[in-house]
Amino acid sequence: MSPRPSDKARLFEAYLVAAARTGDAAARGRLVEAWQPRLIGHAWRLTGDSEMAREAVQDGWVEILRGLGGLRDELAFPAWALRIVTRRCRRLGGRRGRDRARETGLDDQMAATDREFGPDVLVRQHMRRAIDALPPDQRAALALVCLHELSVAEAALALDAPEGTIKTRLMHARRKLRDHLTLQGVTP
Repeated sequence: MSPRPSDKARLFEAYLVAAARTGDAAARGRLVEAWQPRLIGHAWRLTGDSEMAREAVQDGWVEILRGLGGLRDELAFPAWALRIVTRRCRRLGGRRGRDRARETGLDDQMAATDREFGPDVLVRQHMRRAIDALPPDQRAALALVCLHELSVAEAALALDAPEGTIKTRLMHARRKLRDHLTLQGVTP
């Protein structure tokens, strides 16, 4: 059985991390290029403020690049980097404000889904509104597990929260999404 594309991408990112750790400037540049949008989206989900998100990610990159030498498992990079940005967001003022789906990257992900799965625009619009209405912690957990394909354990590490808390956030997020869609007459 061949690896899924996401498995191949994770392995390539692990290679970039290993190469960057040895001082390969090109690998560092590609790692930053690959992860910058994801980290900014994560920071927006947590802060709801674009400037604060950019500042958290910029500060986060300094810590990430300095700390690469201490990262023992290259495959742990996603959760580790997201956790650093999570902590930077909290230091900068944390969870104030509400973010919008288009700012979080969820809108881009759902637009790709629109192209992949056909013309059912009404369902996608309801889903966007339902996701936008979620509290930031639930939206962040949902995005890490569903969009970034992290495990619950990795999402817990990334959000600096116990696994049980992440499971609870996911449960509440899924319930709220289901309830919202049911209320709208959309079959989830």
